Amino acid sequence: MADEMAPTLLDRGRRDGADWLDQGYNSPQVGLSDRVKFNFVRGMFALLMRLMGLRGLYWFGCVFGTCEWLINYRLRRRVSARLKEMLGNERSDREISRATHRYFTRLRCDKILYLIFDSIPRKKILNRTTFVGQEYIDAALRGGKGVYILLSHHGAHHVAALLMALQGYKTAGVRDRKESALRRYVQWKYSQTFPEYQHLRWFFADGFPRGVYRCFHENFVVGTALDVNRDRGKHLKTVRVTLFGQPQNFLTGTAQIALRCGAPILQGFVVSCKDFRFKLVVKEPLVDPAEAADTPECLQRIMQSYVDNIEAHVRHYPCHISKV
Repeated sequence: MADEMAPTLLDRGRRDGADWLDQGYNSPQVGLSDRVKFNFVRGMFALLMRLMGLRGLYWFGCVFGTCEWLINYRLRRRVSARLKEMLGNERSDREISRATHRYFTRLRCDKILYLIFDSIPRKKILNRTTFVGQEYIDAALRGGKGVYILLSHHGAHHVAALLMALQGYKTAGVRDRKESALRRYVQWKYSQTFPEYQHLRWFFADGFPRGVYRCFHENFVVGTALDVNRDRGKHLKTVRVTLFGQPQNFLTGTAQIALRCGAPILQGFVVSCKDFRFKLVVKEPLVDPAEAADTPECLQRIMQSYVDNIEAHVRHYPCHISKV
């Protein structure tokens, strides 16, 4: 089915001038050595899942993560220092230590599940996913102008598109052009297993925005992570915000497109829970659609609300931090 879908997507992508044609449906787009390595690790985890079940595999991941926490003292120090920098005196040293340990176990379990997601029956995935705030998305889509969900690099945000697609939503995302070999390999595997994943539209962050405009006009759910505090080119606009007392410049391009298209702007998080369960959390609109406008003042208000929600999320789930 993947091979049948690929020519249609490629041809349509060329006609539309969109960047989502490069999804790798015909090949994993990684080297042979990487493919052999990923296949071996996938096979090992799939075997453990059959022997121990998902719960047993989860606790295996926790033990693995605990060993990493004990051995990798440099990363442990960086995570602890980052948490102290962000939370200051809000947490005791004991709480920081627990959150650091949980960071290692959560990250290891997320990586294990990410690699074998396509080996798990669809029904079991959906049964392990709790959707909080789905009514905000459904209400927004009734307007017919699409909906924009601001994500962030906290927790397993990379599975948000798949989980949304499996829920039946037309979904699109914006990603970095230079993705890791593992990410490209897994996307290829997902496309072989989940028909919904083949219909996902991916755009490059530094590409032309025409396809994103089209997605809003076709009533898609579009998601991007805007907390990228690095220069991706002078043509990409940013807004200066304050995150945990530190000034940062976050990208704003997709938010501006959403404002121009009249698409409601929401914010979402992916929370990793015990036993490989996920919680999709969607917040209420960051700005009243009736008052939304493509102005610097409105955009600044949206981005600062976005950052305030990130701060609240990190305080509640400190183990979900990234970029340490």
